[in-house]
Amino acid sequence: MFDEGKNFTVNSNLVLAAVEVTEASALAASLLIGKGDEKMADQKAVDAMRAALNNLDIEGTVVIGEGERDEAPRFYTGEKVGKGGAKIDIALDPLEGTTNTAKYSQNALSVIAFSSESGFLNAPDVYMDKIAVGCSIPKGIIDLDNTVEENLKNLANEKSVEISDMVACILDRPRHAQLIARVRETGTRIALISDGDIAAAIATARPNSGIDIYMGLGGAPEGVLAAAAMRCIGGQVQGRLIFRNDVEKSRAYNCGITDINKKYDMMELSGSEVVFAATGVTDGSILRGVRRYVDSATTHSIVMHSKTGIVRMIETTHNLTRKSLTSQVFI
Repeated sequence: MFDEGKNFTVNSNLVLAAVEVTEASALAASLLIGKGDEKMADQKAVDAMRAALNNLDIEGTVVIGEGERDEAPRFYTGEKVGKGGAKIDIALDPLEGTTNTAKYSQNALSVIAFSSESGFLNAPDVYMDKIAVGCSIPKGIIDLDNTVEENLKNLANEKSVEISDMVACILDRPRHAQLIARVRETGTRIALISDGDIAAAIATARPNSGIDIYMGLGGAPEGVLAAAAMRCIGGQVQGRLIFRNDVEKSRAYNCGITDINKKYDMMELSGSEVVFAATGVTDGSILRGVRRYVDSATTHSIVMHSKTGIVRMIETTHNLTRKSLTSQVFI
């Protein structure tokens, strides 16, 4: 799978391995779709993803794992996975959208990204103020240091559209009440989402998604994963860590972050060559969810490579009567 020097080398095997990992966790989580149990859905996804990763010929280190706010078993920062081989850093979210899965709502995904050592920002589990736009938008058009109104006006001018024709995607949270009000005052329409800000950021770069810009506060780990995807698919992402107390600041210092007010651009969030993969758990703006039948299931995935810019959509049929290391977790 990798070169003899044990360096991070992307080839078709690594790309396929990334997809197989997210397929395994998505299939596992799909057993809990609509059953109202967020923790168990997360548990199933974590167990399946860990089993799949431990079957790869890699020496992987999890640098972006599940948030500490989750009470379910999770991947810890620094956890080692794989059977041995090339040293790679891993950013992952076995189930991005636990609530979406439990409630059978849209945009639940299983997500992973591979990179070389020190390829991702080692982001603590705190909030991040994020903004993302698609690949046709040059750097400098949007900026976290701009006002909301300036960013929307600049984006509308760059796209040669009326500001009222644009759609901003924002997490539906009480903390965003003022942001939502200011966006609506400009005339921009808003797509409110309950969860799934990785998918929302990616949607800004996907043709016909209907989303022009993603903005607002979400998890910092999800911000790094969104940046990894946007490195591959094209687009612009900025993020700034937000701290609510000294405990959260300590987490940042423990991660090696010294400037807690720093504004990160996309290359600082995910700066090395990266492979990104995601598999839909429920239907969403990018991917279809898992379809389960008596003896089989189908998954819909996206896999991307930053160096080549290749984006592949993969539909897989899984024979659930033939057990494997990963299938034993979800059957």
